[in-house]
Amino acid sequence: MTTTKSSSPGEFSPTRFKATQRANWDAMSGGWLTWQEKFERGATPVSERLIAAAGIRPGQRVLDIGTGVGEPALGVAELVGADGAVTAVDLSEEMVRIVRRRAGELPESAGGLEALQGDVETLELPENSFDAALSRWGLMFAVDHVAAFGAIARALRPGGVLAASVWGEPQDAPMVSTGFRVLAERLDLPKPPAGEPSPYSMADNTKTEAELRAAGFAEVEITDFVAPFWLADPGEYVEFYRTCSPPGLLTMIEQKFGSQDDPGTWDAIAASVEPFREADGVIRLPSRTRVLRAVVPG
Repeated sequence: MTTTKSSSPGEFSPTRFKATQRANWDAMSGGWLTWQEKFERGATPVSERLIAAAGIRPGQRVLDIGTGVGEPALGVAELVGADGAVTAVDLSEEMVRIVRRRAGELPESAGGLEALQGDVETLELPENSFDAALSRWGLMFAVDHVAAFGAIARALRPGGVLAASVWGEPQDAPMVSTGFRVLAERLDLPKPPAGEPSPYSMADNTKTEAELRAAGFAEVEITDFVAPFWLADPGEYVEFYRTCSPPGLLTMIEQKFGSQDDPGTWDAIAASVEPFREADGVIRLPSRTRVLRAVVPG
């Protein structure tokens, strides 16, 4: 008989973590859609790098893991054309609803796009079915990296390519880390339990390469790419953090400072990006991301 140890509040619980992730992304889905155009200033070049790394071409079947509100899946559907197809997967049902709605707006010349709700670690997709798999900042929150990579490898045909971006060290990714550092200090956020995934869980190249190989991939390459994020002014960064932060963080601001609109918090986040302002007034936040490329042997 197998028993499962229950987790105390201070221990890491994969089940609780995934449930919280799902709820957070559901709650943030509308905000990410609102901010999509501005986010793509820096993110679209990353998508282009992944598409090139995977060698995607017309007629292929492509898997997009952690698609969010639909990128790079929507762009890839147009690239593969009517003879190709894209399957986009996300943990959040609300994100999936957005992708389905946006897919309905694609031109007739685009490939079919199917959006599915699912967990990358337990994907139940037909084996040997996809020519390529992409993921733009969608893999770092996997609890079991080898299981996640293994599920993707099984879905790929022999010779199929995984191309994914994951964040490197937080100090090299100011677009995502600068504001959070302010919130962590103001809210006295505790250190997360050991083993809990974070946006930087795949920053260790040696460890990530070993996990990819353990999952059955070969020809592993990990390179760096700089996503050229920029802001018109600090107010845009405040807007980004207010719109795209988990609701729990906003609740903590309210509990500590009396209101989610606490001016001290948002002024501090605005001030945090002032050092990145250049002579033309634009705030540039070039953020270094890892690009993983790996091939299923065959």
